[in-house]
Amino acid sequence: MAENEAHESDAAARSEQHRNQDRVLDSGALRALAHPLRVRIYDILSQYGPQTASSLAERLGESSGSTSYHLRALAKQDLIREAADRGTGRERWWERPVGGVSFANPSAMATPAGRAATQVVMTEFLRNRNDQLLDFINRGIAGEDESWQDGTLISTATARLTPEQSKELALKIMALIDEAVENNRNQTGESVRPVTIRADLFPLPELGGQS
Repeated sequence: MAENEAHESDAAARSEQHRNQDRVLDSGALRALAHPLRVRIYDILSQYGPQTASSLAERLGESSGSTSYHLRALAKQDLIREAADRGTGRERWWERPVGGVSFANPSAMATPAGRAATQVVMTEFLRNRNDQLLDFINRGIAGEDESWQDGTLISTATARLTPEQSKELALKIMALIDEAVENNRNQTGESVRPVTIRADLFPLPELGGQS
């Protein structure tokens, strides 16, 4: 038991170190991302890997001119970059750099414009995540492969924790996610598909009169 606890502690410490290395988006990056279509483009690059303006246009029902414009805006803030090893003279491929990002920028949140941009980005990201979850549920009802239904987890639980306990739990969860991402980031082969991994952990408002 002690060895297992030590392993969990080491994994949590590595996870915290990873979080400390996340890029904290500044006001310029947040403003560049604060557009529904750009959030969706950023999400697709994060989840499906490198894309071209044409492939994004097909996925999003937009013109390639529109996606090209938004790709350049994201690249200007280093949110994405050109995938040089895949480019050709006729078509450029774009990718999201490896590594985490954080929207929690205190200096940006100190200004009305920064708060507004952060709110737009977070709202669109969560809207996309919710749409993907509902789409999976609907596909499951309609006949998604049973093996994938068995390999998913949609669960909600409630616990009463202190801030310190909440942080400890968050680090343990992120350690598991970090390990899965690092070990399988570039995995290919039969039955391999992108899998989105969600981790929501936040305090609920207390009910009136409850201590």
